[in-house]
Amino acid sequence: MRNTIAVMNTKGGVGKSTIVAALAETLSSEHGKNVLVIDSDAQASVSSMLMTVTDLFGLQRDGLTIVDYLVATVLRENQIEWADFVVRNVSDVDDARSVYLIPSDMQLTLFEREVSKESLHASLRNTIADVLRKVRPVFDIILIDCPPGLSVLTESWLREADFHLSPTKADYVSVCGLEVFRRFKSLNPEMGFAENLGVLVNMRDLASPVDTEYVNWLRSNPENRCFESSIPRVNALQDAARFQPQQRSYGAKYPGQVGQAIKTLSREVLVRLEAANRPLAAPPPPPPSPEPVRSEATSEAEAHPAG
Repeated sequence: MRNTIAVMNTKGGVGKSTIVAALAETLSSEHGKNVLVIDSDAQASVSSMLMTVTDLFGLQRDGLTIVDYLVATVLRENQIEWADFVVRNVSDVDDARSVYLIPSDMQLTLFEREVSKESLHASLRNTIADVLRKVRPVFDIILIDCPPGLSVLTESWLREADFHLSPTKADYVSVCGLEVFRRFKSLNPEMGFAENLGVLVNMRDLASPVDTEYVNWLRSNPENRCFESSIPRVNALQDAARFQPQQRSYGAKYPGQVGQAIKTLSREVLVRLEAANRPLAAPPPPPPSPEPVRSEATSEAEAHPAG
């Protein structure tokens, strides 16, 4: 099943990591899905949203992050188990017990520098492809939190993942970020690229005519495949990004309007994944060839052949 989704926009500040965490917790809590979050952003934002800073620091200190896995497999060519880097029981939502995480570390930028210096791009991409191949059958959905910009690691995720989902704000610069991303996607098509799952408008001011104008502009382009749901700009979503040591209910973390918007988004994501994985209907068999029309002269000749 195709179920790996790279969450990406070349423009930063669009609330990408917040959406990844909220979507993972909603898919787990509301739909019972086993969700793996791969934090591929050196800022480790989504990692800090899903666990305490103390626990995250301990994993970074002990060499149990995506950076350590990639250093071992790409730079040192060691064979190690990806599952050893997966953290279970993350999230502070009491009924989101099926969210898993491969955390990140700020050392990720140094790793990418070494990949470029040693010309190990092919090895990196092969490693990413291998990881995704192994996690697909284990989890229902895999969300990859990519940093803004187009690094060698992000390109590997985008070329090997099944889909990409692009959060954006309803402003000119963020929309331009989508256009840069679209142009990048058109380069080297022979190398493959993730399929567009859709564009999500995040942090929308529902009372702003300007925001509405940008949303209509985005939706006017069918290539964007905009999600019907827009995530409103509310303080509750910013508060939800702060991990709490005491567990809370889904409704307490995502109350009211923002909770409804995230739930609608999660349903849309599932519907689109199901449609994308639905096998194409087999074409109907061709009609039987008609019998040749025989004239009386032909029949007579066949009945009394010459000779």
